[in-house]
Parts: sequence; structure tokens; C-alpha cells
Amino acid sequence: MDGTVLLQLLLNALSLGAAYGLVALGFALVIGATGAVNFAQGDLVMAGGLLTVALASLLPVDGLLLLPLVVLAMAGLGLLVCALAYLPFRNAPPVSVFVSTIAVGILLQNGANGLFGAAPRAGPPLLSGGEVGFGGLVLDRQSLAVIVAAVLLAGGTWLLLHRSQIGRRMRATAQDPEMARAMGVNTTRTIALTFALATALAGAAGLLLSNRYFVTPVEGTNLMLKAYIAVVVGGWGRIGGALAGAMLVAGFEVIVSSVLSYPVAEAGLYICVLLLLLLRPQGVFGEALGRRV
Repeated sequence: MDGTVLLQLLLNALSLGAAYGLVALGFALVIGATGAVNFAQGDLVMAGGLLTVALASLLPVDGLLLLPLVVLAMAGLGLLVCALAYLPFRNAPPVSVFVSTIAVGILLQNGANGLFGAAPRAGPPLLSGGEVGFGGLVLDRQSLAVIVAAVLLAGGTWLLLHRSQIGRRMRATAQDPEMARAMGVNTTRTIALTFALATALAGAAGLLLSNRYFVTPVEGTNLMLKAYIAVVVGGWGRIGGALAGAMLVAGFEVIVSSVLSYPVAEAGLYICVLLLLLLRPQGVFGEALGRRV
């Protein structure tokens, strides 16, 4: 394998990992804020991808120009998911939220199948153009654009969480909701905003993945598993760990697929996760005691 091919593989792994990272980031945000798993997260990624396809048919422009519209629309859908699938069950046993979010995912799958059909759909590229030269190398423009967009979105999320009053309320709610309420934080509104942010990130990931990996109504299950694995690998409840875990998952998937095959990569990934759970259940990066974000 020559250096150019290896570099392109690494670029593909970073691109896929960046998109997976947004999915895992939203997944970890909801876990941190509520202690519950949003099993609809993968289907929300699928919804973002199909929304991108629908918008592209009306506005034939690059995905970069559609990204703000997708993010805003998906944030609104996140508020709806929170209102239907979490708030009515927040004081019920955790399994209630598991079931309600699974139900939301099934509704999204069937709705997407009814509206778009089962055939794979491709969204527009983030930026038009095929390749760009850099230091004598020819790199894929789409992969570079996906990486940059994902880094900006993840960085913006970090700034929101750590440099804004809203973010401080989100972190307070995640770490100690009772104390946050005692300090005057409206935890219900904060959790709703967390769902909106997590779903907006899922929608952005759907847009970033839609051009190269296509979108089908049933793709959400696979993406949900990848987000779950990323969180397990990175350390349950750690946002930074979830991002790192997503990169590891994508790197493993791309490299093993190129050397062997995609089914072997999938099987190997799940075997590695089982071994990790057996040998280091806290994840590769552990979990900071008393912190969930």
C-alpha cells in the first residue's frame, strides 16, 4: 500500500469518524442530561439525511448552504421528541424512556419509508468539486469539507457548553439536577434544549453522511449501534471520550474494510467491543468520577 493510498484511507477514516463523532456527541449529551439512552438517535440521523435529500430537490445548492436549514429543522424535531418520548416518562422507570425512544425510531423509519421509499438516496456534496491539491498530493474535497464542518460543529458545541450561561445550566443539570433546580435552573427547559442540540447534531451528521454513504429508512439502526459503541469505547458519560471513541470506530471500520471486507470489519468491531466490556468496562478513556459532561 503506497503512501497516497494510505493517506486517502486515513482521510476517509477521519471523515467518517467526524460524522460518527457528531452522532455520538448528541447521544452522550442526552445520556448526561437525563441518564437515559435515546434509542432514536440513529433514526434522527437518517431523518436529517432524508431531509437534506428533500431540500436539495427544492434548492439545488451545495450541502453547506443547506446545513443551517437542516440544523434548525432538526432542533425543532428534537424538542418534539423530548415532549413526546422523555418528559411524560421522566419519573417512570428508565425502561419507559428506552421503549418510548425506540417507538419514535420506528415511527421515523416507517414515515421515511412511506415518504421516500426503501431505495437508497444520495444527498448533495457539502462542496462541489472533486479533488484539491496539497503539497503534491491530491485529496478528496468532500472528505476535507466533512472534517472541517464536523470540527466546527463540535467546537461550537464545546463553546456553548463551557462558555455560555445555557451551557452552564446544561452541565449543572447533567451533574446534579436536584441541586440545579435548587439554584433556580429550569431543568425541564434545559433538558428540552439538550434534546434539541443533540438532534440538531444528528441532523448535521445525516447531511454529512448522505452524499457518500447514501440514506435509507433502515440505516438508523446501524448508526445507533455505532454511536452506542463509541460511547462505550470512550467511557460512559464522557463527551470527549465519545468523540475519541467515534474516531476509533471509524478508523477500525475503514482500515479493516480496505484490507479485508466490510462484513469482517463489522464482525471484528463487535468482537472488540465485547472484549473491551470484559476487560475494561469503563471504556478506553475511563470515566471522570462525578462528572457526566
